[in-house]
Amino acid sequence: MDHDTVAVPPDAVDTITEQWSRIRPDLRTDAMAAFGRIYRLSRAMGDRVEKCYASFGIGRGEFDVLATLRRAGEPYTLSPRELTRTLMLTTGGMTGRLDKLERAGLVTRSPDPHDRRGLRVTLTPTGLDIADRAAGAGLAVQQQALAGFSDEEVATLNALLRRLLAATTD
Repeated sequence: MDHDTVAVPPDAVDTITEQWSRIRPDLRTDAMAAFGRIYRLSRAMGDRVEKCYASFGIGRGEFDVLATLRRAGEPYTLSPRELTRTLMLTTGGMTGRLDKLERAGLVTRSPDPHDRRGLRVTLTPTGLDIADRAAGAGLAVQQQALAGFSDEEVATLNALLRRLLAATTD
């Protein structure tokens, strides 16, 4: 398949930008179109991945905690503070997620042996299994969305999004 000649019909973002162009021809709407599509894509893929994670009995927030512990490597343990900082959550938000994951038997909380006031959060064997299976399933959903693109197109897309992200973050 020649990816350069794939015809893509107009979408809702085209309709919105065309409306703006008619009533405000002085506005350049290319940025609106790009960010409108990024927003809609993020929502759509987030919903697909959320549905995928639900089959494992977890939501995206719980997956984020399990995945962060998994990526930490053996012994798959971090402090609640480290998790909170990594996931950019409030302490209350983290406590709620950890309570749910602990009730489900996916993590344990135990005293920190190096800090009497601290805790350590550790993946259980079941949590490790769920983290691995959910990560694979979520990535499969994402790969499926990119199936119509060549490797070079995916690399270009990643490079452009990386540049855009760098230009819009502090």
